[in-house]
Amino acid sequence: MLKRKKAQQTELEFISIEELVPEDHLLRKIDKAIDFTFIYDKVEHLYCPDNGRPPIDPVDLFKMLFIGYLFGIRSERQLEQEVNLNVAYRWFLGLGLRGKAPDHSTISRNRRERFAGTEIYQEIFDEIVLQAIRRKLVDGKNLYTDSTHLKANANPNKYRKRKVKKSTRSYMKELDKAVNDDRKAHGKNPLDPIERKPKDKEIKESKTDPDSGYMKRDRKPKEFCYLDHRTVDGKHSIITDVHVTPGNVHDSVPYLDRLDHQIKRFGFKVENVGLDAGYYTTHICKGLADRGIYAAMPYVGHSGRKGRLNKSHFTWDEANDCYICPQGEVLSYVTTNRDGFREYQCRQEACSNCPLLEKCTANKQKVRRMQRHVWEEYKEQVIRHRSEERGKQIYDRRKETVERSFADAKQLHGMRYAKLRGIKNVAEQCLMAAVCQNIKKIALHSARGGAGDYFWLFLRSYATKFALVRRFFGFFSLSGNFNLRPVLASG
Repeated sequence: MLKRKKAQQTELEFISIEELVPEDHLLRKIDKAIDFTFIYDKVEHLYCPDNGRPPIDPVDLFKMLFIGYLFGIRSERQLEQEVNLNVAYRWFLGLGLRGKAPDHSTISRNRRERFAGTEIYQEIFDEIVLQAIRRKLVDGKNLYTDSTHLKANANPNKYRKRKVKKSTRSYMKELDKAVNDDRKAHGKNPLDPIERKPKDKEIKESKTDPDSGYMKRDRKPKEFCYLDHRTVDGKHSIITDVHVTPGNVHDSVPYLDRLDHQIKRFGFKVENVGLDAGYYTTHICKGLADRGIYAAMPYVGHSGRKGRLNKSHFTWDEANDCYICPQGEVLSYVTTNRDGFREYQCRQEACSNCPLLEKCTANKQKVRRMQRHVWEEYKEQVIRHRSEERGKQIYDRRKETVERSFADAKQLHGMRYAKLRGIKNVAEQCLMAAVCQNIKKIALHSARGGAGDYFWLFLRSYATKFALVRRFFGFFSLSGNFNLRPVLASG
């Protein structure tokens, strides 16, 4: 029998907000697992102790930001509306059913005035990482680093061209010493020291967001953007470092400094790192070797014109310090230049009569020359790692850690676009998104209690040794933490 429903909006009920939030809600798990009271100590010096009106509680202010990043709410105006409407958000902020959410302008005003010029966002990020370390979710042994771009809040057609000074690399003094040592070992006179002046470089500068950089990369959109350089720990994919640069900065430039920052800040004893081809440079390979860190990177082939003989067709004879061409001729050492490259050259008589001359070189002297960096052996060592079982396992784990972390950030936490302009504001966005990803992982892991982790870690360590277990568990990776079970999922 059809009955018309009576309106119940005006009925009075005695009910607690605690009853309206499901027991398994994500915010309940976060509230139980994460201690946010440390924020009071971090911001205490930014508030006047004995004057002025009572402020909005700083913990509630940051919790409100966390809600926005956790649930992909891009606008702070919309965030205020959602908090007022959503009972779970109200419960998380301790507002009750009648409380009013802080005005959206309060967030922006604190950003522009109270927190401007401070490291509060970095300090909050570091403290969450320390909480993860105390819970044994981070060990710092295996680190994976990569970068992703965020489209800047800028019109790509509104720019000016201007010349800037291209900064010199921080390792140039070390390279100059290595060059002179190499020349001395070959009986050459050392090069006179010179002042390396920054070179002029023409760039596109956005008129709307000058801090952004115009990115030009293969298979990437050409636009003004920022780069989020992120490091993820291999144990449970907790993000351990976030660093933001303009989009025209190469991935390799900040890498070693950020690695040292993590080692110093968290006391990591890094054993292995997994990187992509963008980090395959001589100074990074040498820097990792100097730190005693095992690096796994993809093999980068030698570029050259199609049909021409490139460096891979020549054999390096380390004992005799020379290259041997496909025809068996020797390219002998000539000198070491200021850029750190040893120069090798074949005899003109041998090259002029060589049947492969047209494929080998096109210079007027008809002489093939080769270059080899003084730190080339460190790059070759990394390539050998790539073919080893240990290197394969480390590199295969990249897609489950840092690449997955970026995918979640873009898909769930609003990291496809920069919400605000200026590198400081974009750094805030990247740090807060990373904080939310970390507290989400910590909360979900804590809610599960880590039950069965030791069994799965034990199985993982032995699965790589037995082909039968490999075939049986072939549907998930045996080189890292399992993604099959919810207990180790990224959430």
